[in-house]
Amino acid sequence: MELKQAIIVRNDLKMPKGKLAAQVAHASLEAALAAKEDTLDAWRENGAKKVVLKVETLAELTSFFKLAKAEKLPASMIKDAGRTFFEKPTVTCVGIGPGDEITIDKLTAKLHLL
Repeated sequence: MELKQAIIVRNDLKMPKGKLAAQVAHASLEAALAAKEDTLDAWRENGAKKVVLKVETLAELTSFFKLAKAEKLPASMIKDAGRTFFEKPTVTCVGIGPGDEITIDKLTAKLHLL
């Protein structure tokens, strides 16, 4: 089984590159920490494959988070604290996996790369 991680970002927020990079890193780390240890180890040993995708709304992002949870994939929803770029706490992205690449691709097939 090939393993993969997907990070899904809200494109409507128009985050600056630095903020975007930090939010993607948070999502990747938190989702990875939610994975089973053997899955995490295997994913890391095989290159830690990941993809960063985009959605346009919070509703879409929330939908993908729920779908991932329904598939029993490790997933994390990231909420920025609102101390720098955002004026209030704001949900920015979701990390899914590492998990079975086929399952993740099935969930995210219609999304475009960021």
